Amino acid sequence: MSAIVLDDIRFKADLDELCKRLHIDPESEYAEQAAELARKAEGIARPKALYREAFVDRRDEENVYIDGVRIHSRIMSINFKGIHRVFPYITTCGRELHTWVEALDDILEQYWAGAIMEMALGAAYDALLAHLDSEYHTGRLSAMNPGSLADWPLKGQRDLFSLLGGSEGTIGVELTESFLMIPMKTTSGILFQAEEGFHSCSLCDRKACPNRRAPYDEELYSKKYDIRENIDNQLQS
Repeated sequence: MSAIVLDDIRFKADLDELCKRLHIDPESEYAEQAAELARKAEGIARPKALYREAFVDRRDEENVYIDGVRIHSRIMSINFKGIHRVFPYITTCGRELHTWVEALDDILEQYWAGAIMEMALGAAYDALLAHLDSEYHTGRLSAMNPGSLADWPLKGQRDLFSLLGGSEGTIGVELTESFLMIPMKTTSGILFQAEEGFHSCSLCDRKACPNRRAPYDEELYSKKYDIRENIDNQLQS
């Protein structure tokens, strides 16, 4: 199945949420200026998503093979046990907004615009989840993202992009030689259905992370993902 583009995504900035992210008093003059910037951004932004339906060919202790592409990740292999269909994806705030922000001269506006770009990216991701649920009845989905854990480092972008084909010509996302993406406010990963659910944050001990979605579980890796630990437990039982 070829990749599908979602590019008719409505974006309207939630001004209360924007003030909260920027730590601005909603009644202040700064809030008015941020709101004006957000209105300009709404007229420019074209958030987009790219995805395809893909299938797990096989898996071993350290690798998953998806439509012929090998991905080296023990955690993914364990997470994908019993799973046959997955959805590689890219979501982005869009080149249009990225180019506009690059042209801003005011440092404060650049900072505010960064938060607006994140909100546009969120709109793209939410639109993708809604589309997948409508088309495939997926319900709640979990995600794994290159670079979020050492088990699947950032260079895993190369394998993910190969699953999706050329993205620059479809949604304007470029993968650099260092495996970063342009526009900066872009995410990529693989969505999958899991009964227990999965959050990379549960395996990450980084403190004071502004994007944390789940608390760190220091016992989770040894219980579920450390093969040597699991073998020792089986021998002792």
